[in-house]
Amino acid sequence: MKHHDNNKRLLLISHHNSYRIAPYIKAAKNLGLEVTIASQGKHSLVTEVADGIHVNFDDPDSVLNEILKENANKPFSGILGSDDQTVALAALAAKTLHLPHNPPVAAQYSHRKDLARAQLSLAGCHVPIHCLLDLALPIKQQSAGLPWPCVIKPLNMSASRGVIRCDNEDEFLIACERLRSILATAQSEFEQTHVLIEDYIDGVEIAFEGYLQAGFLNCITIFDKPDPLIGPYFEETIYVTPTSLSPDLQQNIKQVIEKACEAYGLVTGAIHAECRIDKNNKVWILEIASRTIGGDCARILDNENFNLEELAVLLSIGQQVEVNMPEQARAVMMIPVKQKGLLKRVEGLLEANKIKHIDNIDIIISEGHELVPLPEGNQYLGYIFASARSPEQVTSAIREAYALLRFVTAPIFKIT
Repeated sequence: MKHHDNNKRLLLISHHNSYRIAPYIKAAKNLGLEVTIASQGKHSLVTEVADGIHVNFDDPDSVLNEILKENANKPFSGILGSDDQTVALAALAAKTLHLPHNPPVAAQYSHRKDLARAQLSLAGCHVPIHCLLDLALPIKQQSAGLPWPCVIKPLNMSASRGVIRCDNEDEFLIACERLRSILATAQSEFEQTHVLIEDYIDGVEIAFEGYLQAGFLNCITIFDKPDPLIGPYFEETIYVTPTSLSPDLQQNIKQVIEKACEAYGLVTGAIHAECRIDKNNKVWILEIASRTIGGDCARILDNENFNLEELAVLLSIGQQVEVNMPEQARAVMMIPVKQKGLLKRVEGLLEANKIKHIDNIDIIISEGHELVPLPEGNQYLGYIFASARSPEQVTSAIREAYALLRFVTAPIFKIT
């Protein structure tokens, strides 16, 4: 999948503290592209590793003007947003410069759950029954007629933050009050006061990784999630590839996601989707994001001929790509935060790394860092990576390694 062109220039629009910056810079440079980063804040460190322009994300018009001025000096060949918060802006800039892009409104659908649900429903896609709830209005009156169990979730937050299953009205009222402080950090006033309520779909959950070229959806892989996600909180843990699902069900999943992409208007770039499959093998859409998989999970797909960030860069500059995945089974575990407190140390790493089929254990939270479990938290402690001949072997290895890890914390004392 290697293409080299030293005359092309990539613009990456990203928050200055995004973990995606380094992988995208590396991918672009591996492909021989010059990289410029548009980021917010005068003290951003991104210009230490690449050319950069400082912008104000709260003023999209000024961002676009800065990009147009920079483009006049040396034209961009492609524009990428690093995460959900910047893909819409990247799409708008790429549209203005007639570069490969998705419609900006399609990017908005991919990170506002209420807009996405409404659009998918209009297109006849399988999404849970849902409604909006205004926390500024009497909650008990709005809960009349809700299905039990149901799921309450913020309109635009990641890593399952704020997502809570409620089995009855009492749990629902408690969850709504709990969400108020979580939503205080949301971007807009509407997102701070509104939540999405939807029917709970009982079934197994999978993740789909793919990409669009000229509106055609290509599947990279389908991840199984062997740990049941039944609530009350929905922490992601183990992803395994290849999937154990039947070929017919895999094809059905792809068709369902393809229809959803059409409903959004997505035509190019990476796609990450989350779905539930009920006992009747009906595929329900939980999320369609116009980006690659989050965190360091993408690393389990890396090989000498493929890298997800390189794929995204190539698609952004209009290059044709072809992906050949290795047959080897791989898995990653996003290590959940189980206990609130200050992280003092991690024990058992040496023993866990010696488990057969474990490739690496990467602890990304520093000692002394405050740990916050779900639903308030949105971080993982790190990742456990494994590879072997079969999905069963990698899943077993990860479970064995995780069982050896001990996360020692100290209590946090609040001064009042």
